[in-house]
Amino acid sequence: MCRVVDLQQAVLAKNDACAHTLREDLAARGTAVVNLLSSPGSGKTALLERELTLARSRGVPVAALTADLATENDAVRLARSGVPVKQVLTDGLCHLEAEMLGGHLNGWLPADTRLLFIENVGNLVCPASYDLGETLRIVLASVTEGEDKPLKYPTAFGLAHLVVVTKTDIADAVSFDEVEFRANVEQINPGVEVVLTSARAGEGDGALLDRALAARDGAPVHIPVMTRKSHHVHDAGDDQPHDESHSHDEGHPHDAGRTHTHPHTHTHASRKQGSHSHTADPDTVASSRS
Repeated sequence: MCRVVDLQQAVLAKNDACAHTLREDLAARGTAVVNLLSSPGSGKTALLERELTLARSRGVPVAALTADLATENDAVRLARSGVPVKQVLTDGLCHLEAEMLGGHLNGWLPADTRLLFIENVGNLVCPASYDLGETLRIVLASVTEGEDKPLKYPTAFGLAHLVVVTKTDIADAVSFDEVEFRANVEQINPGVEVVLTSARAGEGDGALLDRALAARDGAPVHIPVMTRKSHHVHDAGDDQPHDESHSHDEGHPHDAGRTHTHPHTHTHASRKQGSHSHTADPDTVASSRS
């Protein structure tokens, strides 16, 4: 067991180092990464499509990379926005990693991209432990998932810079208790903003885009208590520079308070070989389906 934990910590430490480098490299070219995490079926693809379409209408250069275990369905949907989209098929891997992401961006990401939206694999466990070099980490939950979602997945919600509630147009139908949900979020991640959205009704249109652009332009980003406890983040009174975006401590807190480990420990090399991607602009999607 100790060897498994030690190996997992080494993998996470390597990922953090890659994420730090990726964040610096993208920032130097003026690009900020927005990492979207949620359970399957939360509605994040529908919401992201609206935000990408809005960005294009405003003339904001954005791109999106979406990760799934199989199928290119999400990339096809996102490509309807008219922005550059790339599909990554992880072939069973339940999350993206910084090194993997950097490899897929190399030679693909347009030079003028201001925001890169990452639609992570639908999962609130594995992706929560992996920094992707993001400027903004957004965790989404639909009104159908229950008010106790933040309590069940404290690592995912506890490391969020922003929490988004989706499908609010059916909140009354499923008896969603917004007050209770907000209280549970506050318990796990005090001070984090909660935004209500509905891709169908248009509630919250532009909220993700506006907050992502603000973060990209240097506006203060919420620092979760869980991140503040990390030894990588200095106290507020420390005059040394520090990275206010997502970071881990060496133990990577698990939902049960133990060191987070996965039963599927792979090497980075095998992951890179096992995943592949497809560029999904509208023309490419059309030809690939014919």
